Amino acid sequence: MDQKTTTFEVKKSSVVILRMMLSGIFIVASLNHLFNVEKTVSRIEQANFGAIGELLGSPEVAVIASGIVMLIAGLALLVGFKTKWSAILLILVLIPITLTIQVGQVQSMEPLFKNIGLAGGLLFFAMNDIQFRKKSESTLNK
Repeated sequence: MDQKTTTFEVKKSSVVILRMMLSGIFIVASLNHLFNVEKTVSRIEQANFGAIGELLGSPEVAVIASGIVMLIAGLALLVGFKTKWSAILLILVLIPITLTIQVGQVQSMEPLFKNIGLAGGLLFFAMNDIQFRKKSESTLNK
């Protein structure tokens, strides 16, 4: 299966704004994970699929590790550093969080779809290695 690449123009500012707005939720969530570990662990323990949060060890370690990853990758996404890899890391953290906390919670369908929307935004950056280059003199004179 050959993947066809289509070129289209988007304003640089729209991509920068998307990147900055998308990163914000991960930076804020990371601070919650790092400074409210007990509250986050309690949410895991009360969730229908809370056992997922214990697959890699204690929930406390998972909460702190995910907080660190979200902070570093969120800041990298914010400033536009390695956006593709930052987005991939955030997707890898978002999936178990979504499966653990949101899936199976009938009363929390909105957060589930919020996470699905976030994943869509992250997929944009994961699938499109966007790098802004300055136009060369020859391009500007055309």
